[in-house]
Amino acid sequence: MDFDSTTFPLRPAWTEIDLGKLRRNLQLIRRDLPQAVRLLAVVKDEAYGHGALDVARIALEEGAWGFGLSTLEEAMNLREAGITAPLLLLGERQEAELPWCVEHNLTVCVNEPHTVRKLARTAAATNKRVPVHLKIHTGMSRYGARWDEALPLVEQILTEKSLQLEGVMTHFAQSDETDKTFANLQFSRFTEVLRALEQRKISVNLRHTCNSGGFLDLPHAHLDMVRVGILLYGVFPSSVCRRIPGIEPVMSVKARIAAIQKLKPGEVVGYGMRYAAPAERRIAVLPIGYGDGFPRVRNQGGALIHGKRAPLVGGIAMDALMVDITDIPEAQMWDEAVIMGRQGNGEISVHDMAKLKNSVSYDVLTNWRLRLRRKSVNGKSAPAKIEIETAATK
Repeated sequence: MDFDSTTFPLRPAWTEIDLGKLRRNLQLIRRDLPQAVRLLAVVKDEAYGHGALDVARIALEEGAWGFGLSTLEEAMNLREAGITAPLLLLGERQEAELPWCVEHNLTVCVNEPHTVRKLARTAAATNKRVPVHLKIHTGMSRYGARWDEALPLVEQILTEKSLQLEGVMTHFAQSDETDKTFANLQFSRFTEVLRALEQRKISVNLRHTCNSGGFLDLPHAHLDMVRVGILLYGVFPSSVCRRIPGIEPVMSVKARIAAIQKLKPGEVVGYGMRYAAPAERRIAVLPIGYGDGFPRVRNQGGALIHGKRAPLVGGIAMDALMVDITDIPEAQMWDEAVIMGRQGNGEISVHDMAKLKNSVSYDVLTNWRLRLRRKSVNGKSAPAKIEIETAATK
């Protein structure tokens, strides 16, 4: 069944991805970076819910060097769609994945000796020399070789003729908060490793440490490349990190009014009867619920209808939520409601949604489920380029 057919009646609830805003965000980020610093666009988890292929195509047009992903499946989806740019697989790889990585020219992060040995043998068997990026653990205690124990792994990589040490990297545990003490400690540990490599005359093309927070607030740590994820999608990683004017959210979540109920005083709404009308009320039902990723709350949050905020009433169902439209008399059946995003002068931000969910913006973006179809807009024509400043013109 071709669900994209113009004749198929699509569900009246969707996520909307504004590719024009994505392009603009990429241009602003590129302008903010010195020209010599490369941009790795992080598109794991289907580009934080925005659609990896659309994001990848526009990112390449706007000067991205390559892409950061988490799983082999994510990388293969891009390769099969024709993306030939470097794909850096973050994290650790199972041995069974390594032949796929070599065959499809995927760049592997290496963290420990066993993977280095197996990857080298796999590459040698196909007469290839494959690039690897060595992950240095500088304090986050996740992936990587400890900063004070990394040199033997470097030496091991260099002895393998089928491997090329293209990159050395680390990851900040807390780069987007006001206190940069630990981030700077991590960077100092990383530079210890870099100095040791220089002393041994070991050259590495790509030294990279910065996520979105590091890109914004730690310019001294930009080095050769930055790995930007959530900022591409118009969401700043914290409330205190530096702002780039013009960056805008790319994703909205929308639905259409599927029913309108008129309540008399004392009548209740939804499972558990968590809301009773204090007076006559007019209630709109939106066909979206916790089964789509909306937080399972009661009498909290709301939606924008005709640019006005309609408060949520009652409890969230799997496929429906109810909002009070008593003060929006112009609201009618099948009018558009914004669950997350902007409408008129109103906005419900991803951070507002994160508060409802008692979580973070990353969680909100990546947890809108795929049954909530993704609709891309403004992707046909590119806006005018903004001037890209070089290091010489800054």
